[in-house]
Amino acid sequence: MKPRSDTRSSTLGADPLGARNAGSPPVRTPAQARQLVRRTLAALGPLRPSQVEDLLLVTSELVTNAHRHGGGVTGFTIGIGRDRVTVSVSDASEKSPLYELREELRPGGFGWPIVLRLCREVTVDTGPDGKTIHAAVPFDR
Repeated sequence: MKPRSDTRSSTLGADPLGARNAGSPPVRTPAQARQLVRRTLAALGPLRPSQVEDLLLVTSELVTNAHRHGGGVTGFTIGIGRDRVTVSVSDASEKSPLYELREELRPGGFGWPIVLRLCREVTVDTGPDGKTIHAAVPFDR
């Protein structure tokens, strides 16, 4: 997903309103990612709890998948738009996520379908250094 004029990007360690916070550590774990998302959303004012929970779940799933399938998180950003929050997670793998329908029950494999279900838009940018998944979750202010 390409940045749009109605989207302000909040990069790793940056305040959602544009002020830099150079002392923030990089996001590497799902807990660190959720903490950054919570702080960003708190600066936006009150949101419906279900919207916050959806965004936190999407964040956890993307960061967990980056660790499980992509060798770890290499980048994390949050973009704030008029009607959506976009979480972008990068990893070192060039492989796009797979959506597999399974007939038998076995553990794992549910995170990507959850992300696709909760998001308004999901895009995957791949390149020689890995991929970035951009997941836009709708919200109202």
